Amino acid sequence: MAGKEKRFFRIFGESRFYGSSEIWVDTKTGVNYFFHQAGYAGGLSVLLDETGKPVITPKFELENLVYNSR
Repeated sequence: MAGKEKRFFRIFGESRFYGSSEIWVDTKTGVNYFFHQAGYAGGLSVLLDETGKPVITPKFELENLVYNSR
C-alpha cells in the first residue's frame, strides 16, 4: 500500500471511563464526522453546525493536514 494516502484523519479524541469520542475528517470532501463509543456500542454521525449544515474543513486546512501527516 505504499503511496496510498489516508482518506480519513482523526483530528480530536477524548477517552473517559465510560467511552470515547472522536472527530474524523474526510480529506476528499472536508466533511467532519462525530464518533462515540461506549462499551460494545458505537455511533457515527455527520457533525452539524448551529444552522444544521455539515461542518466542512476548508481546503487549505485539509492540505496542511495531509501534508503534515507524511
